[in-house]
Amino acid sequence: MSDSNRVIIFDTTLRDGEQSPGASMTRDEKLRIARQLEKMRVDVIEAGFAIASQGDFEAVKAIADTVRNSTICSLSRALDKDIDRAGEALRNANSGRIHTFIATSPIHMKYKLQMQPDQVVEQAVKAVTRARNLMDDVEFSLEDASRSEFDFMCRIIEQVIDAGARTINIPDTVGYAVPQEFAATIARLIQNIPNADKAIFSVHCHNDLGLAVANSLAAVSAGARQVECTVNGLGERAGNASLEEIVMAIRTRHDTLGVTTNIDSTQIVPASKLVSSVTGFPVQPNKAIVGANAFAHESGIHQDGMLKHRETYEIMTAESVGWHTNRMVMGKHSGRNAFRARLEELGTSVASEAELNDAFARFKDLADKKHEIFDEDLMALVSDTRATAGNETYRLSSLRVTSQTGEVPESSVTLMVNGQEQSAQAVGSGPVDATFKAIESMVQSGSSLELYSVNAITSGTDSQGEVTVRLELGGRIVNGLGADTDIIIASAKAYVHALNLLEANVQKAHPQV
Repeated sequence: MSDSNRVIIFDTTLRDGEQSPGASMTRDEKLRIARQLEKMRVDVIEAGFAIASQGDFEAVKAIADTVRNSTICSLSRALDKDIDRAGEALRNANSGRIHTFIATSPIHMKYKLQMQPDQVVEQAVKAVTRARNLMDDVEFSLEDASRSEFDFMCRIIEQVIDAGARTINIPDTVGYAVPQEFAATIARLIQNIPNADKAIFSVHCHNDLGLAVANSLAAVSAGARQVECTVNGLGERAGNASLEEIVMAIRTRHDTLGVTTNIDSTQIVPASKLVSSVTGFPVQPNKAIVGANAFAHESGIHQDGMLKHRETYEIMTAESVGWHTNRMVMGKHSGRNAFRARLEELGTSVASEAELNDAFARFKDLADKKHEIFDEDLMALVSDTRATAGNETYRLSSLRVTSQTGEVPESSVTLMVNGQEQSAQAVGSGPVDATFKAIESMVQSGSSLELYSVNAITSGTDSQGEVTVRLELGGRIVNGLGADTDIIIASAKAYVHALNLLEANVQKAHPQV
């Protein structure tokens, strides 16, 4: 398979995916996901938007300093300060890319940029030239391309390629395109732009009409050779094109698409679970490729066909994307080395010996409560360990609830607040409501609860419950996570985790502002 038939997978989970409300990630969380993406052999990892905040800069820099086998990319507006900041963050990258963009649709140029088309072209060329002086690999995006005028796109693309852009990205920023139209646009651009052969054409599709994957694949058929996507389709609004669906469609339908990728597909499910755990965005059971039911067969007709010949109802194997039936049954006497090795296989390896010790101690406690420990339990356990690690303002010390038929539920909670023990009691419409009210009476954060979600990690009444709590305060949104076999304790952990994130007060700019 020649390079001309290879599709570059550009993952933007850590940048565009993080723009989902509540999906903000810490530097260490981004680094964990980046390592898993590298393990999956993702070609380009867009690590963040370096100018957005000091935290984003440090995350991009940490990933650029650590990941050696993927190109590390930072987004920047077509502004000098953005480009310089991206170049600084990527300075030590083994392979770095600056990705700069400007809006090109009439509606964006008029109302958002308040610029004339000639000014937009001039600024785009200036940005690419500046980025090219800092780094050999420069990508240029035409924001809102699917609503841009064709002749204007040809004009600006030709000039930025001359200025040194190696990749030209055509984003369907608002999810407006349909496959036939989008494919035709890509084909016409490649055909009509004189120097099109000097750049790789890329697409970045949003899922507002549920067409992100279809539009991306149509563009590939028309000559695009880079697809920008995210794990689990994470992203703002309805999300982005799903990496796992793009990769497996290319692999499964090679007969039609005639292209390939470098992705190790067996790392898809571990990546999906890691992203879900870090962001607190659960994967719906019927999600293609990575949903819990993606390879389940309940219909008698389907089961009969599967027993006779698997390919009657499965077009790919569960194992090919990383699903497996391995079950880890361990007890108090199980060794730390086996525990560590399994975490590494799951892409959830610990960062330090102290973290390993803490996670292993929690594992042994969990083994006392559950007869069988599944891989999902281990991932939730490590996430819970990290959620309660570090210099925290608040830490859950103890919790007691009373709930019985005909009586108002009551909760007594003890927190460590800056190292000092505080206790409070409250009543509520249920034990979780009472617990949250007791915590809030001590903390007085003034935040509002935007989301309370419970997800059973495995089957059975002894399953751990994983709770997501989303809080909003002054326009800031944070996600707190907690896991425990006791759902009330898991809820309290999640609420406290969210409060600690609010206390950290990390501010972040939006790249399109």
